[in-house]
Amino acid sequence: MRLSLLWAACLCFGCASVPTLTQSAVPSGVWGAQHVNLDVNSSGARIEYDCAHGTIDGPLSLDAGNRFDVRGTHVREQPGPIPENEPPGVPAQYTGRLEGDNLTITVTLIDSKEEVGTFTLKRNSSGVLRKCR
Repeated sequence: MRLSLLWAACLCFGCASVPTLTQSAVPSGVWGAQHVNLDVNSSGARIEYDCAHGTIDGPLSLDAGNRFDVRGTHVREQPGPIPENEPPGVPAQYTGRLEGDNLTITVTLIDSKEEVGTFTLKRNSSGVLRKCR
């Protein structure tokens, strides 16, 4: 019995000292894929698509499952010259998950609940964009 308790204690303390594999935030830098480019920094990010762009207005902090959920803006672009007073954009929700060097992100417009899309981006890779303008 005494040996069993000692063994159980060793197992528990051994497990407690194993480092976790989660990170606290999406690493800064460029993340890209076809039709999307994301530039992450410690205070948020800027995202650019073929015919739109947006901001993520806070750090991409990760939970224990390497997921994030932050708000920002989304601005649709139109062909032609850039208007002098470009609209500020609409509120957007950015959710996603980090898995190694891959970042999956879903963009949803808050007011209309419209899903702009889900993208899987690769770290240190620039996106290939075909701008409307």
